[in-house]
Amino acid sequence: MSHVVIIGCGVVGAAIAYELSQVKGLKITVCDRQAPAQASTGAALGVLMGVISQKIKGKAWQMRQTSIQRYETLIPELETLTGRKIPFNRQGILMLLSDSSLEEMSAWEKLVEIRHSQGWNLEIWDTAKLKNICPQINNEKITGAVYSPQDRQLDPTALTLALVEAAEKNGVTFKFGVTVLDAPTSTPEFCNQLETTEGKIAADWFVVAAGLGSTPLTAKLNQIIDIRPVLGQALQMRVGHPLGNTDFQPAITGNDVHIVPVGGGDYWVGATVEFPSNGDEIPPNQELLESVREQAIAFCPELATAIILRTWSGLRPRPEGRPAPVIGKLPGFSNVLLATGHYRNGVLLAPATAYAIREMIISQGLGTGD
Repeated sequence: MSHVVIIGCGVVGAAIAYELSQVKGLKITVCDRQAPAQASTGAALGVLMGVISQKIKGKAWQMRQTSIQRYETLIPELETLTGRKIPFNRQGILMLLSDSSLEEMSAWEKLVEIRHSQGWNLEIWDTAKLKNICPQINNEKITGAVYSPQDRQLDPTALTLALVEAAEKNGVTFKFGVTVLDAPTSTPEFCNQLETTEGKIAADWFVVAAGLGSTPLTAKLNQIIDIRPVLGQALQMRVGHPLGNTDFQPAITGNDVHIVPVGGGDYWVGATVEFPSNGDEIPPNQELLESVREQAIAFCPELATAIILRTWSGLRPRPEGRPAPVIGKLPGFSNVLLATGHYRNGVLLAPATAYAIREMIISQGLGTGD
């Protein structure tokens, strides 16, 4: 029996735990210093921009495609296993275009062709079609839209809690409120145990999925993976009724502002992108949040009368000087795997990350259950 310890229980750690729980011959333990989905997962809006993203080849596109496909089976699977309802918007993503130059338009037309050849659907809408289908959008600067019917939006916290419960049903042990104090190495290239606030935990594999907590953790193994915080703020607004067409409520995005229907005439609006000015402290900037709200109102004027139910923020883990995410072996170690630094795509890429980690463990001949 191979023992795998996963450090971190945001959406990525939970997805890995659930994925590995289906592999025979693995014993799995997940540790987190807080309850699940507390850090960047709890702040995410869950807008899964896969088909509509500009990534068209290589690993970046492959991971998006894998995840978008997996979510179609994963959500019903988890709901059946746990009896939980995971809000999952299957009405696509609508991206608003403003002041589109001819160059930009031809780039979108090219993307439509590429996606079509890959078996995915994207549509370009003119202003007349947009006004007809989404009358709530009213802004003369908008020159059209791109509609992605196969992209999705979901509730990241509900998803993470369902992943935890489903993994638990499959025998995974979760330890919350446990902090890793040290990771001593008895031999080079191999970490055999962690020292935690709950004693020592020995394992064959360690998976670091701790987001911003990954930097101090890898420092204990003398291999610093530098991950920096980027703050995001969002708000929940209540209009009291659905905007526009009741039967068509996609996630709407434009100029990096998302308007996400969450039912009952409520909308999530966000998110800001705020970098630390000095050190790692980022106090939430109220003016930036207000400018996001104003941008949303500029797209959908009816939001001007909406009441703000709550605002929240979270820190996203962004790798310094390298592309996000960081997935693979920790340099110098044969049994420490990284699944971290997903920046703004943790929810989107969680299923593909879980697949990648499973493959790394199985390919070593451990936990195949044979």
